[in-house]
Amino acid sequence: MLGTVGLIFIVILVLVVGVVLWVIGAYNRMVQGRNLVEESWNQIDVELNRRYDLIPNLVNTIKGATDHEKSTLESVIGLRNQATALAGSHADPAQRAAVEAQLTSQLQNLVSVTMEAYPDLKANASFIQLQKELSEIEARIANARKYYNANVGSYNTMIESFPNSLIAGGRFSKAQYFQIQDPGMRQAPTVDFGTAPAAAPAETPALPPQTSEPFAAPPAPGGDYVQPDYTQASGVSDVK
Repeated sequence: MLGTVGLIFIVILVLVVGVVLWVIGAYNRMVQGRNLVEESWNQIDVELNRRYDLIPNLVNTIKGATDHEKSTLESVIGLRNQATALAGSHADPAQRAAVEAQLTSQLQNLVSVTMEAYPDLKANASFIQLQKELSEIEARIANARKYYNANVGSYNTMIESFPNSLIAGGRFSKAQYFQIQDPGMRQAPTVDFGTAPAAAPAETPALPPQTSEPFAAPPAPGGDYVQPDYTQASGVSDVK
């Protein structure tokens, strides 16, 4: 009889130890998932701040070389300031996404209208350099956003799945996707200035052929910036 009691005790002990080890492992995986979401969001934040720093120089270059509509320049600067304020207040991704979509749209419009109205800007070295930097930043933002959203999907699935949800409780909350609300802003901006507007009079000469696009695919990043490796095995698609 004593042997049977001892055997039962050992079985129960093994089960308890197994459950405890599983709880510890599951908890640690959720912590790692949450940290990965935060790290991938920080990469988006870095690229957004690069764009904030670039915008004033771009606006000043356009302002100094053209008679561009003042309201458009003010709109870009206003959205830039609003986005910077949200970043400084650590607003959540959903709040920032709405402003960032508007800012991207206004930047695209600014460069589009400027290049169309003032083709001589293609010879402006400062404008071309800023244009190139903006293109690189936009591509990196799109890449980092996909990586972040994939990590968010993996993390949210992990903490909502049973029995992980029993451990998550109030310690782990769902992460928010960084979604671009405007369907036109779901990709890095691509603008083609190779032809004149369809509404232009027949006698209006066409613009010279373009050798590059304002938001063309950027070359491999150089300098001290190293593009992160955004591969990850979650298999979760980017949320649009």
